[in-house]
Amino acid sequence: MTRNLDDYNRMRDFSATSEPAAVKRPARKTAGNHALQFCIQKHDASHLHYDFRLELDGALRSWAVPKGPSLDPKVKRLAVHVEDHPLDYATFEGSIPEGHYGAGDVIVWDRGVWIPLEDPQKAYAKGKLKFELQGEKLAGIWNLVRTHMPGKKENWFLIKHQDSAARPQEDYDVLVAEPDSVLSERTILGKPKLAAETSKTAKKTKTPSRKPTSATLGGAHKAKMPASLKPQLATLVDSAPQGQWSYEIKFDGYRIMARIDGDQVQLFTRNGHDWTHKLPQQAAALAALGLESAWLDGEMVVADEHGVPDFQALQNAFESGRSGNILYYLFDLPYLNGVDLREVPVEERRAALFTVLGAHEQPLLRFSEAFDETPEALLNSACQMQMEGVIGKRLGSPYVSRRSGDWIKLKCKHRQEFVIVGYTDPKGSRSAFGALLLGLHDRDRGELRYAGKVGTGFNETTLKTLLGQLKPLQVKKAAVVNPPSGFEAKGVHWLKPKLLAEVAFAEMTQDGSVRHAVFHGLRDDKPAKDITEERAKPVKTSRSKASDSKASAGKPSASKAGAKKPATKSAASKAQTVPSQRDLANGKVRITHPDRVIDAVSGTTKMQLAEYYASVAEWILPQLKDRPVALVRAPDGIAGELFFQKNAERLAIPGITTLDKDVTGQPVMLINNAEALIGAVQMSTVELHTWNATTVDLDKPDRFVLDLDPDPALPWKSMVEATALTLTVLDELGLKAFLKTSGGKGIHLVVPLTRKLGWDEVKDFSHAIVSHIAKLLPDRFSAVSGPKNRVGRIFIDYLRNGLGATTICAYAARTREGLPVSVPLFREEVAEIKGGNQWNIHNVHERLAEVGDEPWADMKKTRQSITAQMRKRVGMHP
Repeated sequence: MTRNLDDYNRMRDFSATSEPAAVKRPARKTAGNHALQFCIQKHDASHLHYDFRLELDGALRSWAVPKGPSLDPKVKRLAVHVEDHPLDYATFEGSIPEGHYGAGDVIVWDRGVWIPLEDPQKAYAKGKLKFELQGEKLAGIWNLVRTHMPGKKENWFLIKHQDSAARPQEDYDVLVAEPDSVLSERTILGKPKLAAETSKTAKKTKTPSRKPTSATLGGAHKAKMPASLKPQLATLVDSAPQGQWSYEIKFDGYRIMARIDGDQVQLFTRNGHDWTHKLPQQAAALAALGLESAWLDGEMVVADEHGVPDFQALQNAFESGRSGNILYYLFDLPYLNGVDLREVPVEERRAALFTVLGAHEQPLLRFSEAFDETPEALLNSACQMQMEGVIGKRLGSPYVSRRSGDWIKLKCKHRQEFVIVGYTDPKGSRSAFGALLLGLHDRDRGELRYAGKVGTGFNETTLKTLLGQLKPLQVKKAAVVNPPSGFEAKGVHWLKPKLLAEVAFAEMTQDGSVRHAVFHGLRDDKPAKDITEERAKPVKTSRSKASDSKASAGKPSASKAGAKKPATKSAASKAQTVPSQRDLANGKVRITHPDRVIDAVSGTTKMQLAEYYASVAEWILPQLKDRPVALVRAPDGIAGELFFQKNAERLAIPGITTLDKDVTGQPVMLINNAEALIGAVQMSTVELHTWNATTVDLDKPDRFVLDLDPDPALPWKSMVEATALTLTVLDELGLKAFLKTSGGKGIHLVVPLTRKLGWDEVKDFSHAIVSHIAKLLPDRFSAVSGPKNRVGRIFIDYLRNGLGATTICAYAARTREGLPVSVPLFREEVAEIKGGNQWNIHNVHERLAEVGDEPWADMKKTRQSITAQMRKRVGMHP
C-alpha cells in the first residue's frame, strides 16, 4: 500500500491545528546528515494510544499501537498502519482541537535512533522489519510484522526481541513506570482513577474543623523530621482532567520550602539553596507560629497595585533589600510536630495547614485558597487578570518529592478577535502575504489603534484564500490612529477595517501589542466597530466565614484587576529606551524599531531581546570581559540572512573597545560594559561568541572547550552518557571542567587553564583528548568534523580552541526558534534536564534568581595546567 504525505495534509486543517504541515523532502536511506530517527507519541484521542513512528524515505512511517509497546517478548502488541507523517512531527506536542482528525492531547513519550538490521525498504515491503532502538526509554531489538488480519487498514504486530533490554510484563510495565514526555514537563493523565483514590473525599480546605494530629489524619505516622525535602512539582497539561480535583491560583513567584526545627527556621529554594538570609522577616513570622517542627511548602510573591502577583516586582524586592513586601503563600504541610504527613490526602494536609495559620495571624503568611469554580472558569478569570494560570491537585493524593500527575498546571492562553487593518508582503518561501496587522478600538476614545502582527497559524490554502479577501479592501491610508513607521511600515498594504481575525496570544504588552500571536481563523459574527481589548473580570467565589479570615487570603484581589490600557503612542512608531539596571554603568541606550520581530515562532521583538541582555548584564559581562568577541547579527530576524562579524568595522556601537592587527594579528572587538552590550543588540546582534583568551595575554589561552555536538536524531540520554564519559576522562587526567548548555542540542565542557601554553599546544592537546575518547568508544564518538562523520554518534568539537576561534558565550541567546540561551550547569543537572535548549530568554530568569553563577563559582579559583604526564596519557608524543 502506497502512503504519502499528501494523505497527511488532506486529513488536517492547519489553520486550526498546531501540527506541522508536510513538506516533501528528498528521501534518504541510512546515509545522510543524521541517523534515522524514531519517536513514540502518547495520544489521548477518542482512546488513549501510542503512535509508533520510524523515519524512512523522507517521512515517518506510522503505526497506532492501542496498548503501547511492551518490553516482554511474549507480548504481541497490535500496531495499525496509518498515514505517513512529516519528519517535523517527531517533536510535536500539543492539543489537537475538538472536531478535527485525531482530536486530543499529544506528547512525545520516547524518541531516538532506530537502526535497521537489514535493508529497510525491502524489509518494509515484505512486512517484516527487524531493528534496534536507541531511545530515552526503549532499547534493544524489536520486530514489526505485518499480519493477514482483515480490516480497512494494515494490521501489524510490534514485538520485543529477547535480549538484555527485555523484561517480563508482570515485573515491569514501562508505560506505567515512565508515563511522561521526554521533551517537556507535559504528561497525559488519561481517564480518572476510580478506586480508592477518588473515594478519599475529606473536608475541603476552606472549612477545616480539626487540629492536625496523627490520630485524625489518615496516613500520618510519627517519624524523624527529614533534613532536606524536595518539593512536589506540577505537570503541565492542556486541559483539566476528569475526576475529583481542587484548584488554586498559580502564583508568579519563587517556590520556597520552609523547615522549622524549634527556634531555627530555614528557607530553601526549589534546588535546595538556603535563602533564609534574604527573607529574615518571613523566617521570623514562621518562628512566631510556635511549632515544634515542620516542613511547609509555598511561594514567595509580591503583588502589584491590583493585587496580582508581579514577578519583576519580586525580583526588585530582593535586589533593593525590601523583603518586607514579600508575602509567603503557603499551600502544603508535608511534616508537622514529629508527624510525617506525606501519605495523608492533600485535602487533609491543607486542612491542617489552614488550622496552623489560623491560630497565629501573621501579616506576611497567607493561605493559598482553593476555589469552588470549575477549572475552566477559574483559568479564564486568572488569565483575564494576567496571571500565569491555575494549579490542580487530585483529591486523596499523597505528597511526593518529584513531578507528579497528581499535581497539574494549566497555563493561560489569551484569545480574542482583532480587526485586520493591513498585511505585509511575503518573505522567503512564504507565499501570498507575510503577516496580518491587527487593530483594536480604544474603549475610552473609540479610536482604532494598532495592536501588533500575527504571522503564524496559516497554511498554504489559508494564505491564498485570505489574500483573495484582503486585496479588495486595500486603501492608501491606514485606518489606525497610530500606524507603525519606518521599518515596521515597509511593505504594508493598508485595508478597510472590515475583516475580523480570531487570534491566540501569550500576552498584551503595555503598549497594546500582542506577543506570540497565532492566527485561528476569520470571524463574521460581530461588527468591526465593537472589537476592543477584552478587560479582566473578577474571580467570583463562594466564600465561607472561615475562608474570610486572614488565613484564607490566597486569592489576589480581583476588584481592581484589569488589563492595562494601550499607551497613547505606538511602540513601533518611536524608538524606545532599555530600562536601566542597577549595575548598568553607562545609563540608557536607545533601541530603534523596538517591535521588529526577531523570532516569529515566539514572537520575540528586538526590544525584548535588548531587555533580556540588560537584565542579565551582571552575569554575562564577567564572561565577556576582556575577551575578543564575535557577533552573529540578524537584521531581518533569525529566519533571514545571518552575519558573523569579528570586528566592529561599520558598526557604530557605543562603548565598544577595538584592537587592531598589530596587537592581535587580526582586528577584534571587546564588549566590557552594558552600553556596548545593548549597543550590539541595537545593531541587530543576537549571539555573542568569545575567544578562549583575554587581553591579559592574547597569545596564551586561559581555557579550552570541548563541544559535544550530537547527531540531531540521538536522544538526550546519549548526551547525558557522553557528558559523563568525557568528564570521567578529564577527571582521570586531573582536569576540572565546568559545564553549560549550548543553547542547541549539545553540551559545552569548559576547562580553565593557567596561562602557560600557546594556542597550537592547547589545541593539539584538546585534539588528542578527543581522539583518545573516540578511539576508546568509536561507536559513540567521532573526532572528525562534518555531519556525515557523526551519523548516530557525537562529534567532540575541539576546533574551537584555535587562535581566533570562538564559542557561544554563557548567558548569550542563540539564533534558533524560541531564542534559547547557553546556561551554566551543575554536573548532576545534565541528567535532570531534557535538552541543551532547556532555557530561553523568557524563562531563564527564575533559574538565575535561584542559582545565579553558582555552577561556575569556582572557575576563577581553579588553577591547573597541561602536564607532560597528561599528554602521555592521551597518546601524545613527548
